[in-house]
Amino acid sequence: MRSHVCIAALCGLIVVPCPPAFAQAATDDPVRVLVGRLDLERYKATIRGLAAFGDRRQGTDRNRAAVDWIEGQLKSFGCATERLKYVYEAPPPRSRPQQGAAPSPVIASGEIRPGAGGARLRGVTAPTSVNDSPEAQPDAKLRELNSQPSAPGPREEVYCTKTGATRPDEMYIVGAHMDGIGWGEAADDDASGTALVMELARVLNSPDVRTERSIRFALWNNEETGLNGSRAYVAQRAALQGKEDPPGSGRYPEPRWLGMIQHDMVLFDHGMPRADGTLSPEQRPEADVNIEFQSASKFADQALKLAFFFRDANEKYATDYPAAVGHHMTNTDSTPFMDFAPAISVREHERGMQIGAGWNPHWHQPTDRYATYSDKDFRLGLNAAQTTLAAIAQLAGAALTR
Repeated sequence: MRSHVCIAALCGLIVVPCPPAFAQAATDDPVRVLVGRLDLERYKATIRGLAAFGDRRQGTDRNRAAVDWIEGQLKSFGCATERLKYVYEAPPPRSRPQQGAAPSPVIASGEIRPGAGGARLRGVTAPTSVNDSPEAQPDAKLRELNSQPSAPGPREEVYCTKTGATRPDEMYIVGAHMDGIGWGEAADDDASGTALVMELARVLNSPDVRTERSIRFALWNNEETGLNGSRAYVAQRAALQGKEDPPGSGRYPEPRWLGMIQHDMVLFDHGMPRADGTLSPEQRPEADVNIEFQSASKFADQALKLAFFFRDANEKYATDYPAAVGHHMTNTDSTPFMDFAPAISVREHERGMQIGAGWNPHWHQPTDRYATYSDKDFRLGLNAAQTTLAAIAQLAGAALTR
């Protein structure tokens, strides 16, 4: 734990008396007050609630039940909910590349490598895959819960909005995907990110919290099939940005996007695989929150500034783990937004170099269950929540009204 946090935690105890100036500064800082309203046990309970629906695979009854549950939770926080509807049709099977065809510029992690040089995957790597076998799940009850197959057709995803008091026409989008795969509980991928967004919605929709700008809390569906839920949102709503409807009403159904922040897997950072392919059972001491932007996006410069703003917020307000910034954001629900607004991804690992190299053995596996993770793991997710809450509170102009 960082020294300044240790000092703050010891203030008021016999060990270290709290300097009056420090105590006053903490009291006067609304961001610190809001971050202090995040709680590890509440965060864990929300992940556990999502895990109760199994892997929440899109196109199933368990997925639809989870969407209903998420909406009920958001409404209980006083956050005005809406649903976006779209239709998902499964793509045709991919054909094998012809013999002698040029190699794909996309490496296994999904990251684009336009040059002829080496991949960014370094050190020991482990293979990654998606478990499609129900027999790989030893828990009979969970196997039964996840047994209904996905079917194409209509889809829904839920979001809610905190309307800005003075700039309702401007908005930050805070998102995560609620669907999963692998015959587990999708606890890390991505109940961890979904619970983070829900906890931020709870804190920022408290009766005594006012924000100058609007904040939208979005829980995407169909991420695992190719970001279809977030792509549908962009397709349906990008052109509506900043338009007052009805004119003169002061209402903006789709405020202008100032930034999009995605949260995708935020629990597990146990380090690089060992030479035998195994990983440490403990969170590594140098674990961190990875904040990524895409250097090839149209808003790369603004996204870089946004990413470093988040890193600075982490440095000032997070309690345990630092943050690092990278520029290879890929294969996540912020991708469809990155040419419309500054977009970043907050996660446990670098998406390309680390997740793609097998740094998380539970990714899309039956072992991605709530019971798999320790409090050290859950605390990494809490630190990601602290980071985003601290940054968004400042960017949206959050203040306490009493």
